[in-house]
Amino acid sequence: MASRKEGTGSATTSSSSTAGAAGKGKGKGAAGDSAVKQVQIDGLVVLKIIKHYQEEGQGTEVVQGVLLGLVVEDRLEITNCFPFPQHTEDDADFDEVQYQMEMMRSLRHVNIDHLHVGWYQSTYYGSFVTRALLDSQFSYQHAIEESVVLIYDPIKTAQGSLSLKAYRLTPKLMEVCKEKDFSPEALKKGSITFEHMFEEVPIVIKNSHLINVLMWELEKKSAVADKHELLSLASSNHLGKTLQLLMDRVDEMSQDIVKYNTYMRNTSKQQQQKHQYQQRRQQENMQRQSRGEPPLPEEDLSKLFKPLQPPARMDSLLIAGQINTYCQNIKEFTAQNLGKLFMAQALQEYTS
Repeated sequence: MASRKEGTGSATTSSSSTAGAAGKGKGKGAAGDSAVKQVQIDGLVVLKIIKHYQEEGQGTEVVQGVLLGLVVEDRLEITNCFPFPQHTEDDADFDEVQYQMEMMRSLRHVNIDHLHVGWYQSTYYGSFVTRALLDSQFSYQHAIEESVVLIYDPIKTAQGSLSLKAYRLTPKLMEVCKEKDFSPEALKKGSITFEHMFEEVPIVIKNSHLINVLMWELEKKSAVADKHELLSLASSNHLGKTLQLLMDRVDEMSQDIVKYNTYMRNTSKQQQQKHQYQQRRQQENMQRQSRGEPPLPEEDLSKLFKPLQPPARMDSLLIAGQINTYCQNIKEFTAQNLGKLFMAQALQEYTS
């Protein structure tokens, strides 16, 4: 495992090819089978992620990058990162794996932690629970057990509080993904629900004493008037946009429910047809036996009644997980606004 000197002071598209580069850059950094219970991020890494989105993120545009660092017991230390370059379809000769290997080789030459420990991605109003993220994180976590994905929400961060969360796939979901069986029976057997797909890992942002002193100096010099915006009672369009996205996901969920109900009706209808066919065959064999004729040969019912293909349940789980994320965001937003309203009411009663 790579080693470095401990800093002092503290403050509280990825694809399978990307995971391939992670596996190649794994080295000794994957030693130990202990689960990650905490993610420690250098303040410089947070600033790099924010800068990456400000430079290349446009609206719903998602930016992604690689996280570098090392594992210390049950703590994952993220000490550096670099972004995935934006390239179009015209850049057919661009090789992501080669690019990442070159970056890690360059970092190693200047004695900087260069081991893969995960990846980061920006999100648009909390919309990150997708099949693409699931597949990418599975590839990373399968190659490097301790890897995490950092989700950065620039819209919530712009409202005054840094929104940066670390997620991992649960062991149950990892087993299902390894088997590549997402049928309703497999998900039921593995006890997979939308609540048991991702697990959040606590994050601690660590800075040196010099950085803490600098932040203290900047806070003293900051204008007091700017902080008054946090007490504004005006509701931004954040709540309305989140509710709109929530309604869209609820519509998708209702469509999936209709598909599943249709599948259940067709399955029941097929079972009835199969039962009626077996009864007719039994009656015909009894008549042939009374006439002294040999019974009809047995037929393969699976060929006559082909089993219906059940709808994919993983997509429904992902939609339910995204709905749960939207509900949590709405809960946090409304709780803050209600607190401001109660504070304003108390002030009004006090002044009057």
